[in-house]
Amino acid sequence: MASASLQFFAFILALFGAFGDITATLLPNWKVNADVGSNIITAITQMQGLWMDCTWYSTGMFSCTLKYSVLSLPVYIQAARTTMVLSCILSAFGICITTVGMKCTKLGGDPDSKSHACFAGGVCFILAGIFGLVPTSWYTREIISNFLDQTIPESSKHEPGGAVYTGFISAGFLLIAGVIFCTSCFKKQQGAWIYPPNQHHFPSTEQESNAGYNLKDYV
Repeated sequence: MASASLQFFAFILALFGAFGDITATLLPNWKVNADVGSNIITAITQMQGLWMDCTWYSTGMFSCTLKYSVLSLPVYIQAARTTMVLSCILSAFGICITTVGMKCTKLGGDPDSKSHACFAGGVCFILAGIFGLVPTSWYTREIISNFLDQTIPESSKHEPGGAVYTGFISAGFLLIAGVIFCTSCFKKQQGAWIYPPNQHHFPSTEQESNAGYNLKDYV
C-alpha cells in the first residue's frame, strides 16, 4: 500500500512537471528586459522566448513577433527548442506508460509486466528532466554572461524570466518522479533476488514404491 501511494505521489509530480514543461516551452518570457523611457510610446517591457518575442508598451498595447528563421537564431536557442520539445514528448510517454504500470491501476496484466512498465516510465521521466534541465541551465548561463559583459549597453541586458524558473521547477519534478518510479521497481526486484521463494521438494511416489519393494525383498 505504501508503494502504491508513493507511486501515485510520483505520478502527480510527473503531471505537474509535464504541464510546467509544456508551459515553459511555449511562454515568451525566457528573458526579460525592463526599460522605462521618457516617451509614452516607448516600450517598457521586452520579452524574448524560444518561439516569439513580445513587447509590452506603456499604453497597454501588447505585440508579439514569431521567430520564423531557425538558422538565424543563436545556437543555445536552437538547442533549447530541440531539447524542450524532446522533454515534453518523453514526459507524455512517461505518463502513458506509468498509467499502465502503477499498482493502483488495473491495466498492464501481471505484476512483472506492470513493474517493467513502471520502470520504463521512470526512465522516460528522468530523461525528460535532464532534457529540460540542460536548456534552462544553458539559457541562464548565456543571460548571466551577457549581463556581466561590460561591453554590452545597459539597455540591451536581460534577466531570466518566469519561463526559465518554470523550466527548472518542472525538470526537478520530473527527475524526482522518475527516481521514485525506478527505485520502487528496483527494490521489488532486488527483494525477489535476495529472498527467493522457498521450494519444497517432495519425493516422488515412484521412489517410495521402489524403496518399499526393496525393503520387502530383504524381508
